[in-house]
Amino acid sequence: MKTLTDNWSTYWEGFLGTLSLFLVSAVLALVLGVLIASFRVSPVRPLRVFGTAWVTLLRNTPLTLLFFIVVLGLPRFDITLPFFTFAVLALGCYTSAFVCEAMRAGVNTVPVGQGEAARSLGMSFGQTMGLVVLPQAYRSVVAPIGSVMIALAKNTAIAGSFSVTELLGTYRTINELGYSIVWTFVWIAVGYLIITLAVSLVFNLLERRVAVAR
Repeated sequence: MKTLTDNWSTYWEGFLGTLSLFLVSAVLALVLGVLIASFRVSPVRPLRVFGTAWVTLLRNTPLTLLFFIVVLGLPRFDITLPFFTFAVLALGCYTSAFVCEAMRAGVNTVPVGQGEAARSLGMSFGQTMGLVVLPQAYRSVVAPIGSVMIALAKNTAIAGSFSVTELLGTYRTINELGYSIVWTFVWIAVGYLIITLAVSLVFNLLERRVAVAR
């Protein structure tokens, strides 16, 4: 307990860094994921090709390598951003590929007749997706996306190796002060557990809500 109380400010700063990184990356991943999922089921071939390439490339690229590409590659094109922003881009884009596949699986559960009926009423593809298909698909993707978000929360740990303040990176500072490395990691694990349990609780509540709607 002494390891936690003596280094509370360090742990708290790292916890807030991880939480901020998770929340911003989650928003980016959800927005991109839904957009790319729409591309993948679009009747426009170039959009489908782009969506397929996006998912294939990101799902098969190690996240650490993607961090190196973003953090070291973008500055070569005179794109200079804070390391936090670089980390958000890497995490958000990587996670969007998994959100996309979860959304696409949900879209495939919606009867084809729903989309055809919407188009027969004169709706555009965007209107059909936004007003008819996605609201129905949402019910079946809550649990899978919840799992993706939990994975995202744990993946934020990689950002500490790229000069971003986050929870796992606190072990360096605390270990240098001579505190037990075992207890240092125990309290770090508790911090991640708090975040992942909170995410799980939110998605369980959402899942119950849509279950009632059925």
